[in-house]
Formats: sequence, C-alpha cells, structure tokens
Amino acid sequence: MELKLQASMASSSSSSTPFCTYAIHHATNLHPRQNGTNNSRFTPRKTQPLRMGNPSIQPKLNHHQTPHQHKNVNFAHFLQEGNVNQVLELMGQGAFADYSDFLSLLKLCEDLKSLELGKRVHEFLRRSKFGGNVELCNRLIGLYVKCGSVKDARKVFDKMPDRNVGSWNLMIGGYNVNGLGIDGLLVFKQMRQQGIVPDEETFALVLAVCALVDGVEEGLMQFESMKEYGIVPGMEHYLGVVNIFGCAGRLNEAHEFIENMPIEAGDCADELLTVIDPSKAAADDKVPLPQRKKQSAINMMEEKNRVSEYRCNMPYEEEDDEKLRGLTGQMREAGYVPDTRYVLHDIDEEEKEKALQYHSECLAIAYGLISTPPRTTLRIIKNLRICGDCHNAIKIMSKIVGRELIVRDNKRFHHFKDGKCSCGDYW
Repeated sequence: MELKLQASMASSSSSSTPFCTYAIHHATNLHPRQNGTNNSRFTPRKTQPLRMGNPSIQPKLNHHQTPHQHKNVNFAHFLQEGNVNQVLELMGQGAFADYSDFLSLLKLCEDLKSLELGKRVHEFLRRSKFGGNVELCNRLIGLYVKCGSVKDARKVFDKMPDRNVGSWNLMIGGYNVNGLGIDGLLVFKQMRQQGIVPDEETFALVLAVCALVDGVEEGLMQFESMKEYGIVPGMEHYLGVVNIFGCAGRLNEAHEFIENMPIEAGDCADELLTVIDPSKAAADDKVPLPQRKKQSAINMMEEKNRVSEYRCNMPYEEEDDEKLRGLTGQMREAGYVPDTRYVLHDIDEEEKEKALQYHSECLAIAYGLISTPPRTTLRIIKNLRICGDCHNAIKIMSKIVGRELIVRDNKRFHHFKDGKCSCGDYW
C-alpha cells in the first residue's frame, strides 16, 4: 500500500514564513514534544481543524437515495468558508454541484495543496456531466501538478476527450516543475504531431524544459521554429535561450547571444548569467539582493482532522531524535559528508554538522518515517529553497529507506528515489 503524504497550509500562515508540510492519511497518536531546549530543534503545535473529515475518495449515497436523485443545494456559503468536507458530504448524499461549484472546489483544494481532497473532488467530477469539461480538467491537472502528483495529472490529460492549448501547456509545465524534462519534450512532440498550434507560452515552457535537460541544440531549434507559427520571440524567449546556454555552462555563447539580440535586454540577461555563474559578476557591479529577513523554519503536518505545526526553535520528541541519529549513521556509511558551508552561524565544525541534521525538511522526513508504514511516499512542502546539504542527504535517505521522498521547495519539485533526484542535481 502506498500512502501519499500531501501538502497543506493553514490559512493563517504567512508566505514569508518558512515551512515544510506533509500530510499523513489516517494519522493518529501525535504527541507534543517535551525534550530539549536547543533553538535549532522543533515541536508540533496543534492548530485549528481544517474540517477535512473522512478522507475516503469514493462518493457515498445514503440508503434513501440513488445516484439519479439529486438535490438542489446552494453551496456558496460552505465554499466561502472553505468547508470542502461539508460540500463533499452533501454531494455524497445526492446534492447536485454545478460548473461553478466544481471550479470553486478545485480552487480550494489547490490553495490547500491537498492531494487527498483533490482526489475526492475528482471522483465526483468524473461521475458528473462536467467530467469532460476542458477548463475543469485543466484546473484538475494544475491541482495535481501543484501537489507533486504528475502521474495523476497525466492520467487526467490522457483521458480528456478534448484539449486546448492550455491543456498541453499545463502538462509540459508540470513535467518541467517536477524535473522531468524529457517527458515534457515528448508531450510537445505529441502536441505538434496532433496538429495543435503552440503559442508564446508553449515555447517559453519548452525552452525551460530544454534548459533542464541541457538540450542546447534542441532549444535553439525550437527557438527558430517559432517563426513557422508566426510568433515573434519576446523577452521571455530570449532569456529562455540565455538560460539554456547558462545551464549547460556555455557562458561565452550566452554573452554572444545577448550581444546579437534584436531587442534590448537591459539588466535581465546579465542578472540571469550572474545567478548561473556568480564569478562573472564584476566586483563593483553586483546584482542587488533583497534584504535577508530573520525567519524560523516551520513544518505543518496535515492529518485526518487537524493541522499540526512544527517550529525549528522548539524541542521535539526523543523518538524523532533517535530516528534522525540512526539515519545519519547509515548515511555516513553510505558516503554522506556534511557540507558545513550551508551553516552560517559562527560555531565550531562539530556544532555545524549537528545543526545540519535539524534542518526542517530533514526533521519532517524523520517524523514521517516513524509515523507511516514502510515503503510509503512522503510529500513535503517547503517555502524556502532546499540547501545543497539537505539535497544530498535526502538523496541518500531515499536509497536507505527505500521510499520516494517528494520535496517541493520555492522553485520546483524534487522527486528523490533510489539515491537520485529528478532535478539531476540542478535546481
């Protein structure tokens, strides 16, 4: 049995606050952390219930009704309050949902990043007269992509009776953000074979996919093919080519391309090159960076009826510590070497190595490992960029525990499996 751990976010959370989330299906027996006082550690803090109710995907009818007995119910009040569960219960009792209701439900699930709720809504949608609606299916694809379940997104895409350009763009972009560049290019190839005319957004996504797979020649060919469709390249397309050169380490060609651009790039291309290779930045011409804010990492775990929040400056349960220490020992035996460059505090080397163990995503994984059955998939959402040490550590973890570990940082999804990451170690 595969248990999907999915992302959820309390409505009161600030976008500037770092967090990692993952959901546990039918999770029980959560205990507040009591031990320790180290500021780099954390404990769960229970927040208000999300009223998610029974996570069963299948719609249910009561014994007085048949699938053909529908009630006209105004869901507006429930949807305004974000009470997805109440709406789904009423629909399970035979209440009829119209197009706008399904649109609102999918939007709420997308905001919550709840894969389980999304699947329940999907099942109702599939059985309704709107099951083949292009816009609703597109919304469903976007929901699955944002939850890191690109396989579910592809199933929806493949079963659509009709698709528009937006459907193809969503699928190409979904593969891109999940680090599956080759699959994205295959979708684009299929799109052209079926005679679908790509638009400006399509080519911007294709160029991003080419950068992901170091496809310089492919990217240049697709850039030139824009003329076949009467599309005039915009700044996003030129910067897409610059990104392709930069990701492949061909900076001289990138600079030459910028110099020959028919439109003025301004500072955009130079900033992109500097991010790719900081050594190219002049000492007196540094790219301005936003002021660093003091932040504390937060993890939130979505359970059956509530959200538990974890902060790194709170103590946590000894069981988690034992699991983490055991994993660290196995990781070292497998070749893991802590990269203390990612610890910015002025402490000795030993303390830096210890601090790396308690980065929020590693702690979330440790808790997931002791709270879920073996071989189940863990899904974690983090609103900060994953550091290089954690990225390397989680790759090794995935091989040791034999699980797929899906981590969404503020840029893309990382699918860790068998010691490898879908991003190819570039993110």
